[in-house]
Amino acid sequence: MASNYRFNDDGLKKLSEAQVKALKKTGQAVLTDLVQKQKMPFDTGEMQNNRTFVDDSNVSSGEIIIKTIAPQARRLYYHPEYNFQQGKNANAGGRWFDDYLPNGAEGDLPTKIYAELVRREIT
Repeated sequence: MASNYRFNDDGLKKLSEAQVKALKKTGQAVLTDLVQKQKMPFDTGEMQNNRTFVDDSNVSSGEIIIKTIAPQARRLYYHPEYNFQQGKNANAGGRWFDDYLPNGAEGDLPTKIYAELVRREIT
């Protein structure tokens, strides 16, 4: 007995668009969470507020990147042993994105945010 299946092209297109929108918003939400939790080193605020951004140029391929383009970012990130001033960002230190990696303290946050945003977009 042969079965005929038809794809709902409009539904698939809507789902694909929802995924792209949700992924863009997820990147921004993770960056916002990072800033609110005051984890980045902060002297003048230039690195955190103006030199860190969400690069969504490959979002259609399922990729977003949170980039920091300040010249000191790499040195500060990979040297958590530095004595970071914490007057403006109480939790400032090195390796500030590690908490958002799969085994980090906030490792499930990006997935939770993304799932919720996709749900909102398709309903």
